[in-house]
Amino acid sequence: MNRRHYAISLHQATQESPTLARLTALTRDSSERLKAIDALIPPMLRPAIQAGPIEGDCWCLLVSSNAAAAKVRQLLPAFQAHLRSRGWEVASIRLKIQR
Repeated sequence: MNRRHYAISLHQATQESPTLARLTALTRDSSERLKAIDALIPPMLRPAIQAGPIEGDCWCLLVSSNAAAAKVRQLLPAFQAHLRSRGWEVASIRLKIQR
């Protein structure tokens, strides 16, 4: 293992590590998806939703409560259709309640 005895920036670390680069790209993609559907989310519900992980063609949204998840479930078909119209292949959106 090659140890460094000096600090490097996060940007430099992601450039040097394929694993970190992939993770950074997935995180950026997930955040962009959330921004793309932001207008479809009722304003009072926006603080309760965060972008989650992407696993293949399944995207996860992190939701703060059961009540928020119930409302978001009603909006999932609209979210998927909107994301597809913007070029993302999203077969399903999974919800995970953060406690």
